[in-house]
Amino acid sequence: MATLWPIVRFEWRRTRRNFAPVFFALAFPVLMLCMFGGIYGNEPSEQFDGRGTVDMSVPAYLVLVVAVTGLMSFPLGLAEYRDRKVLKRFRATPVDASAFLIAQGLVNLALSLLGALLLVAAGYLFFDLNLPASPAAAAATAGALVLSALAMYALGGVVAAVARSERAAVAIANLVYFPMIFLSGATIPLQIFPDAMKTIAAALPATYAVELLQHAWLDGATDVALDLGVLAGVVVLGTATASRLFRWE
Repeated sequence: MATLWPIVRFEWRRTRRNFAPVFFALAFPVLMLCMFGGIYGNEPSEQFDGRGTVDMSVPAYLVLVVAVTGLMSFPLGLAEYRDRKVLKRFRATPVDASAFLIAQGLVNLALSLLGALLLVAAGYLFFDLNLPASPAAAAATAGALVLSALAMYALGGVVAAVARSERAAVAIANLVYFPMIFLSGATIPLQIFPDAMKTIAAALPATYAVELLQHAWLDGATDVALDLGVLAGVVVLGTATASRLFRWE
């Protein structure tokens, strides 16, 4: 453990200098919120069962935050290091190799937490965002966010494990990431999807993360057992698959 924190500090400095994950985790969700919040405001709407657009959007945008770190930053960082033989050289040192993976995970989770706090603060300050109605609802929202993040990181681990190169990892991550954020309700409300698109959305794990977060935050209607089961299953199967297939070199 004594060697973990220096690695975490190094990874944090490296991540801060990487424009893409910092922009998409911290700035992009806030920009989306400001754009759509500015257009639609946060007045109660019959389409959203009396809730405002911003109230519906913020829990969904939280999935956007954890998806960019879990599906893009985390696997692409591992693929980059493997392509450049960093992981191979790392294993030749006396340091436990798992410390590197833990550091990668901690730094990306910290970036997710910072992005989530910025998003909620922007919604509250600029659009009168309604926060969870009780401490229990806030705790449930935090738990749903943690489970959603673990599911995204498990999928990201699979991407890093199956990609043969950094370039392949970029292609696979994009193929997974963009449908996950645009067809799951994370950016566009599921309520306006036609039935065919809702069927496609039902095949995406991020859809269940969006529904679970909106339920925890807003007490929205959803099948909680199904949402929890799908996300937990993704965590277990994704972690097992990534652990079995991951190559250090």
